[in-house]
Amino acid sequence: MTKEKSPLPSMRELTDYLNAQSGGVSKRDIARVFHIKGDNRAELRDMLKILQKNGTIARDRSARHYRVCVAGRLPEHCQIEITGEDSMGDLLARPFEWESTEVMPQIVIVKNKINPPAGIGDIVQAKVKYVGNRLYEGEVLRLITHGDNQMVGVYENGKVFSVDRRIAKPFEMIDVPRSVKNRDIIIFDAPMRRTRNAVAKFVERIGSADEKYAPTIMAIYMHKIPVMFSEQTEKQATHLSVPSADDNRIDLQSVPFITIDGADARDFDDAVWAEPDTDSKNAGGFHIMVGIADVAWYVRGGTALDRDAWTRGNSVYFPDRVIPMLPFELSNGVCSLNPNEPRASLVCEAWIDKNGKKIKHRFKRALIRSVRRLTYDEVQEALDGKQPIVGLETQLDALKNAYTLLKKQRDKRGVMEIDVPEPEIRLNEKGEVVSIRNRVQTTSMKLIEELMILANVSAAETLEEKGYPTMYRVHDKPSAEKLTSLNSFLASIGFAGKHPFTENSRAKDFNAVLTKAEGSGKDFAINEFILRSQSQAMYSPENIGHFGLSLERYAHFTSPIRRYADIMVHRALISALKLGDGGLSEEERATFERTAQHISYTERQAASAERDADDRYTAQFLNNKIGKTFDAQISSVTGFGLFLRLRPYNADAFLPMRFIGGDHYEYDDESKQLIGRATGKVYKVGDEMRVLLKDCDAVTGSLEVRPVSKSRKY
Repeated sequence: MTKEKSPLPSMRELTDYLNAQSGGVSKRDIARVFHIKGDNRAELRDMLKILQKNGTIARDRSARHYRVCVAGRLPEHCQIEITGEDSMGDLLARPFEWESTEVMPQIVIVKNKINPPAGIGDIVQAKVKYVGNRLYEGEVLRLITHGDNQMVGVYENGKVFSVDRRIAKPFEMIDVPRSVKNRDIIIFDAPMRRTRNAVAKFVERIGSADEKYAPTIMAIYMHKIPVMFSEQTEKQATHLSVPSADDNRIDLQSVPFITIDGADARDFDDAVWAEPDTDSKNAGGFHIMVGIADVAWYVRGGTALDRDAWTRGNSVYFPDRVIPMLPFELSNGVCSLNPNEPRASLVCEAWIDKNGKKIKHRFKRALIRSVRRLTYDEVQEALDGKQPIVGLETQLDALKNAYTLLKKQRDKRGVMEIDVPEPEIRLNEKGEVVSIRNRVQTTSMKLIEELMILANVSAAETLEEKGYPTMYRVHDKPSAEKLTSLNSFLASIGFAGKHPFTENSRAKDFNAVLTKAEGSGKDFAINEFILRSQSQAMYSPENIGHFGLSLERYAHFTSPIRRYADIMVHRALISALKLGDGGLSEEERATFERTAQHISYTERQAASAERDADDRYTAQFLNNKIGKTFDAQISSVTGFGLFLRLRPYNADAFLPMRFIGGDHYEYDDESKQLIGRATGKVYKVGDEMRVLLKDCDAVTGSLEVRPVSKSRKY
């Protein structure tokens, strides 16, 4: 007689159970609750893998056993980093790892009984409990490591104020050198534990808060962006030369490549060329070449150049400077595709048909020579018929027509088209902000973007076909929890469709909602919320596709001067296609996962540093506008106040809950709204307000506002 199998829960029953738990639960716990025995345990494991892959749940790696937890929610046991203390003296912490695009939760330490007690900078194992509004209470269980407790701050009258806006309380200082003056930016050792006599210790002066470019200096040191190259790297960088064409490098110097970049660009790692395909079998199609700097020829695995590039992971871009991944001699010299100079290149050659579909491609290691350095503005004027570029009319016409076909394919597959304004800050020679305006993506920019995507996809396909390790650029679909939140929000503003978003929704489904929102007055809010519902793109040797671009496989190949991921892809292509020296080593193959995690981290680190510098420059710019009123839109709602975006600068400002007035407001986590207890008045993302700029703090980059009129609801 066959033993009857235990019944399995449905996916809905399983996720409902997990959502009801305050922390993670083990597979054994789940099996016990649903009475799962025998062979059905394997089926349960498969169900959990599916839920983890589609983002519905996440694995708790810090627990001793395999456990699962709701994605976007911290597991019951996790590693946290202690960052500071609040006005009451309680220690504050944040998750040591946080991959969600949601606002990072805050953890208040309520129990700290290890000996000696954990302090600021420590990384600890903790037990956390969710108490609502992205807030957790934490109990320190054991010390993992003493973190780097060096901080950046501004010195004032015996105290130092951290440039990190999360640390509001100043530190007392001792033994400060006489040379240190008020408003100096310093590095200091923060006390690991707060006691009555605990004080911060001076380490180094790095500048003055009143000097030009101070916002950049603060961001560089706060986020520990490497600035100096090693002596060995500097030495290697000065002994490099451009190779000649040989058996493994084809001479393509006769092809009239051009580079198209921003007016302020200083390094050029991509050049393009196109012509109508002369093959009668591909009438209406195009022959395209994308030439990329052959950085792998110069930066070999295991060298000092490689170690420094790996450590940095990517270049970092500030309004006043670039912190490059590679030394100047490479980034602006032998690796930069400067006009009228021979340059080593990896060329992606592709053919597309009359519908923009790629029919074939191949890679060549070549020597190329760019004939012209053009800017996006110049090319746009030519494309608009305003100012032709003499001698390149035919080339630009071919590129424009090829782009038109590629855009057909882009529209067909449904690339995510989120429109959230991105501010562009311009400085003068004195380091003063002269303008803050929204970046505008022109056709000339989109043209280059589509050609780069074509080359990136080709690289991923080639490596997959050859069975070589690939540093994929992956973007997972939104998690079930985020989609639930998005559906609730759309319903709250009367914009819910007939079919709510599910784990099976595609990028084009989100585009349909975005298109419908255009001109409705709700487009800002919907773009913001859909952006926040998305997963974070990252690097991985495991391919899960790119949801936002609607691509099954994608890798970064086109920017090896500024991204280490692209160097890894170049090396893999060189090895896979037997293109000569500079390929992928066995050691690099063995450490692909570690490299993927590292460069995903440095990418987030760079983005945070860039954003912090922008915030400080913006606060500096708006300082003389304190007391003036602005139109603003709510960009985020929290249990402690409203974040708003001030027009016309798109500057982020904060309105504390206690100043909203008119009622006692409660935060509804499901709809992400503040709701008045007595009046029922609602504040939600996208609502417009008139606000007064109350304070600008150029040290932390924070703005604070007060309401001056009633919000206008949809």
